[in-house]
Amino acid sequence: MIKYAPIVALDVANIDQVIDILEKLQVEPRPIIKIGMELFYHFGPDIVTQVQQLGFDVFLDLKLHDIPNTVERAARVIGQLGVKMTTIHAAGGAEMLAAGKRGLLQGAQEIGAQPAKLLAITQLTSIDEQILHTQQHVAISLKESVQNYAQLAQKTSLDGVICSALEVPFIREVVSEKFLCITPGIRPQQAKQDDQKRVVTPAKAAQLGSNGIVVGRPITQNGNPQIAYQQIANEFKEEN
Repeated sequence: MIKYAPIVALDVANIDQVIDILEKLQVEPRPIIKIGMELFYHFGPDIVTQVQQLGFDVFLDLKLHDIPNTVERAARVIGQLGVKMTTIHAAGGAEMLAAGKRGLLQGAQEIGAQPAKLLAITQLTSIDEQILHTQQHVAISLKESVQNYAQLAQKTSLDGVICSALEVPFIREVVSEKFLCITPGIRPQQAKQDDQKRVVTPAKAAQLGSNGIVVGRPITQNGNPQIAYQQIANEFKEEN
């Protein structure tokens, strides 16, 4: 099974903080750095280039969700940035997912780069069963919703999904062995849940079969990000 080193989410909006954190993460193997909406909307594509120039691969988490033509054109631009991973909402439907994949492949081809792994958002880890039913008015269970989105992503040639680690075992029931499950909502023991609802520890994520975990604040807000990262990486290696 493919297993990535922990992905570090840079949930900050200050370039000095970004550089400081990355300078403290000079470890091997290098973590993939997740750049989300806050950083990207603040600094644009330059932040991707800057992180890459510091020797890190980038997971560009922009969660594309729009009409297929717009998504295809946006994904082409992302493909031209040479990132390692990027995201798209499965809720946009098969036509939109396929358009995103086409655009991403075209953009990568234009710069001679390896295409990014395209990962579908199933249900955000801030969503729980109650929110699913009372606010989204979804009649099926959270499990069924996530399984459905994972199958849709695989049928449209996506590389995997973003999901809670708690959902990995039953996603594995309906997708191929090579399909990736990248899991946010990771909190070491004693860490605060913050706004996450479906959370697990790094060791539990490994046990459940996650291909990669995404960790932000427990690393970036730690006084020593390198030690925090290494502890999480070591815990994720364990499969009890």
